[in-house]
Amino acid sequence: MAARWSSENLVVEVRDSQATAMSVNCHGQLAVLSGRRFLYVINLDAPSEVPRKIARQSKWDIGAVQWNPHETSSHYFAASCNQRVDLYKWHDGNGEIHTSLQGHTRVISDLEWSWFEPELLVTSSVDTYIYIWDIKDTRKPSVSLSAVAGASQVKWNKKNPCCLATSHDGDVRIWDKRKPNTAVEYIAAHLSKIHGLDWHSENEHIFVTSSQDNSVRFWDYRQPRKYLNILSCQVPVWKARYTPFSNGLVTVMVPQLRRGENSLLLWNVLDLNVPVHTFVGHDDVVLEFQWRKQKEELKDYQLVTWSRDQTLRMWRIDMQLQRLCANDVLDGDELTDGVSLLPETDKALHSQDTDSHPTLSHVNEEDEVLREDFHNHVTISSKPDYLGLPQTLQQEFSLVNLQIRNVMVDEMDAVNRNCTVSVHCGNLRVKMVVMFPVQYPNNAAPSFQFINPTTISSSMRTKLLKLLKDTSLQKVKRNQSCLEPCLRQLVSSLEAIVVTLCTS
Repeated sequence: MAARWSSENLVVEVRDSQATAMSVNCHGQLAVLSGRRFLYVINLDAPSEVPRKIARQSKWDIGAVQWNPHETSSHYFAASCNQRVDLYKWHDGNGEIHTSLQGHTRVISDLEWSWFEPELLVTSSVDTYIYIWDIKDTRKPSVSLSAVAGASQVKWNKKNPCCLATSHDGDVRIWDKRKPNTAVEYIAAHLSKIHGLDWHSENEHIFVTSSQDNSVRFWDYRQPRKYLNILSCQVPVWKARYTPFSNGLVTVMVPQLRRGENSLLLWNVLDLNVPVHTFVGHDDVVLEFQWRKQKEELKDYQLVTWSRDQTLRMWRIDMQLQRLCANDVLDGDELTDGVSLLPETDKALHSQDTDSHPTLSHVNEEDEVLREDFHNHVTISSKPDYLGLPQTLQQEFSLVNLQIRNVMVDEMDAVNRNCTVSVHCGNLRVKMVVMFPVQYPNNAAPSFQFINPTTISSSMRTKLLKLLKDTSLQKVKRNQSCLEPCLRQLVSSLEAIVVTLCTS
């Protein structure tokens, strides 16, 4: 095992683990990886330490694993294995099976501890039942919900202790555990299989789904006939989860075959035009991600990710990234700070090519651990690029969003490789010429020049030029186009200056 720092994250290598699931405990200190022969417990405070191992005696992979989220029961974690859930107890650096829950007649697809009652655990299965277990009495489930169709996921509501949601192919059912005979609401959410489901942390009626149909959809279950908003993508979306701060959302896409695109995207749900950040580093499919609890004196968050490349990574989410999810603006002194954490990924083309959807291979019923669907059997049809990135300057000009607030495009000349734009924010006016070298965007950044009638001070011009240069360099280092991200960065910076001037 080795731990090393990359450019923006800590990398922990756990070779030959073959782990398919990961969970971080409520203290943010321990992560458990569910491997084929062992469970590996990693000390996130000292990631270079050799992980502790818990031997497994089963031919079945672990489908889902989760630590108990409550301080009083933080030494327990649950792991599903075929039709059984094993409850592990961790004490003084050692772990052992405390008890097992047996009741399902088919493979368990998901599990989750209650956010309100430490002793309650819910499990879902392809046997069509959802069981709520009280670990004080493990002989049988305390509540049984019958859904007719098998469930691939189950999630407790984060604000209402009696409410939970399950996904069934493309549908979602909302349940009240006090009324187990039937679901309280039924939502036909997607035409294809739902891969991800997550409740909002502040609004008990809001949840998000991600699907094989290349979309992420936002729902209020009081209005089940129509989604609140949609994020359209070019490929299936494996996971979509809210951040523990602001209005953020993290997504994981199903990568294209041989494309090596294994990034996580951070979005502001109030503006889904472009992601606010891309987490780049994993060399294979991202299987799981969770948030690490921070110490009270720290304002940063950490995102913990596990990939089939056998590495666990910890990404620091600083205040500037959090602000991008809150629609807050940066003040004038912060415009050039931490630029390396502010790349804006190019805008996705919101096309819906239903005839060329990538498909997930099926596994037989007895082995239908639904996550293996993705881990081992992904087959993706070939497309130019999963975010629809332009290949030429002419294509980039044709794809630029001309509706960016406060921006007017005066001229785009693909032949002479330049464009001229004007930005008007409050009393500030900027006119800028952008010139693209012949090699652009292959590690060759454009140049920026302010021309009359630009009304900002020379010091502010210098700051903005540096910001534009840094933003463009981040894109072209990945051979990605940068015009639209630079324009958005310019607008948000100018708006921040206007706010600063008005409040000073």
